[in-house]
Formats: sequence, C-alpha cells, structure tokens
Amino acid sequence: MQSIESIIKGNSFFNENLVKKLISTHKALSELKWVANILPNSSILVNTLSLQEAKSSSEVENIITTQDDLFKSDHDKKKFSSIEAKEVYSYSEALYTWWKAVIEKDAILINDLVKVQTIITNNDAWIRKWWDVKVVNVSTWEVVYTPPQDPQEINKYLTELESFVNDKEDEIDPLIKIAIIHHQFESIHPFFDWNWRTWRILNILYLMLVWELDLPILYLSRYINRNKQEYYRYLQSVRTNWDWESRVMFMLNWIEETSRLTIMIINQIKELMMKQKHLIRNSYPKLYSQDLINNIFKHPYTKIEFLIRDLWCSRFTAWRTLNYLCALWVLKKEKIWNQNYYINKELFGLLQSVWTINI
Repeated sequence: MQSIESIIKGNSFFNENLVKKLISTHKALSELKWVANILPNSSILVNTLSLQEAKSSSEVENIITTQDDLFKSDHDKKKFSSIEAKEVYSYSEALYTWWKAVIEKDAILINDLVKVQTIITNNDAWIRKWWDVKVVNVSTWEVVYTPPQDPQEINKYLTELESFVNDKEDEIDPLIKIAIIHHQFESIHPFFDWNWRTWRILNILYLMLVWELDLPILYLSRYINRNKQEYYRYLQSVRTNWDWESRVMFMLNWIEETSRLTIMIINQIKELMMKQKHLIRNSYPKLYSQDLINNIFKHPYTKIEFLIRDLWCSRFTAWRTLNYLCALWVLKKEKIWNQNYYINKELFGLLQSVWTINI
C-alpha cells in the first residue's frame, strides 16, 4: 500500500481531459448546492434523500428493503417494519451523527469514524487489531487484495489519512482529494466488516467539509449499484497498474452524474410540492399551512401522531386534516395491521422511480 505522499508525488492529476471533467463536475455540484436551497424546509430533502441513499447503500451489501417497509418504520420510537429497514435506518442515523460532528468540529476525525461504525453495525466497533484479513471476489472467492495487517501500520495510515482530509492549506483540488481519500480508506480497510457504508458517508461529509455541499443529500450509492464491475476494475487498476487517471475520471463521472440526478429529483419534488400546496390552499384555505405541506413531504407515509407532533394540534384536528387531504386525493389512507397510514402517493411514486431515471 502506498502512502498519500507517494501518490501525490507520483501523479500530476492534470491533463486536458481531467481538467475539463473537473470543471463540469464542480459546476454540477454548485448547481446542486444552489437548487437544494429552493425548498422552504431542508429537512424534507435530508429526510427523504438520505433514506434513499441509505437504502441503496444497504443494497450494495445485499440488504434489500422496500420503500413501504422504510416509510412505515418509526425511527423515533425504534419501531421498524423489518430487520432490513432497521439496517437502513442505522445507516441514516450514522450519517446524521457524523454530520453533526463534522459541523461542530469542522473536521473529520478517526474517533468519530469509529463511533459511526458502531451505529452502522449495532455493535461496539474498533480499528482492526488482528491479522489475516483479505478482500475477496464474492463470486469466485479469489483474494483480490490484502490490506495492511499490522495494527500499528493500520493506525499509521489512518493518522496520515485524517491529516490529509483536514488539511485545508494544500492546493489539491478537493475532487482530486476525494478520489485519493476514497482509495486510501478502501485500501486501509480499517474495520473487519461494513467498510463500504462508512466510506460512502465519508465521501458525502468530505464534500460538506470543503463547502462543495451544504446538506448530505448526494445520492452516491445508486451509481455504484449500477456500475459495480466498473468500480472494482478501476479500484484494482490503481493497485496493479497505478492507473490513477482512470480512477479519478470514474470518480468525477460518479459525482457529476449523481449531482445532476439529485438536481432533477429536487426539482420534481418542488414542482409536486407547489402543485399540492395550491390544491390544498384553494380547496381548504383554513386547513392549509406550510407546516402541513412540510409534514406530508417529510413523511411520504404520514400518520396522525406525526401531525400532532409537527403541527402541535389535537388528535381530532390531525384526523380531520388527513381525511380532508384524502378527499382531495392528495393522500391515500391505508390500514396496515392496526395502524392507519396516509400515503402521499405522488411523492412515493417519484421516490420509487429514482432507479429508472437516466441522465
């Protein structure tokens, strides 16, 4: 495994193709950063898109859940529709926890990384302290890479990585840095398991640390799910052929395409929100409030308890409001077991269609 210093010294990372791609990727991120501020309540985006990211991130590791199970779960009360939904919410909780730590400390620290790993695994986590850990091809069980084995060596590389991540004085483009950070974390393989989820959160939060994003809403795992073989090929090509140009280009394509997809989703959410907002305000002006709109978009599966909490209203008022929205066909009421859910079908359909959107 190479040190970060040797990676930087051994590569210029600049040629005409890379420079053009850097410019277009920065532009896409800037547009996303701007578009993310067009909704009146950022929690709508953070809640819906972070859960979509968590769902796709889990699917990378064959933990499959449905949108229904996801939105029927109540994370606040620790009630989940399935074990898989609980795994997805653990990822989302880890993202929130690390996000708050990054904002508070203006840094990405290894100690916080370990805490996040604990949330993801639902067990105590620690940096690897044993030997004979290998990365294998899950199809053939062939060993494709052997990460550092000595605990002292692992800690040395992690310390170097932490310093590199938080160095704001170097002149390396942050989108070049994120490719190096990503590769180094994958190569260190600091945990026995679940490294994939942690580095995907690291990617998002690094972009926030360097002010490329204001919110953790970049839906990165979808791209990996669609380009797994290509991802592994470029990862291995750096290790075997020192092909950093192809690796960086893949990363830039990854970020740019995902940024443009997220912009599209945000614009569609905004259009749907305006449509439903005007319908409710024109039909029931006394019923309408921005808090009500925020609720039915923050929770595609809302329920009486959510309205009571968010609107500070009585149970009767919440019940009446939701049934009026059902009369307008804004929501559809479904009884699942002994619980009534009020589903924003258009929003739910929009989120389901994310997999089919092509840029």
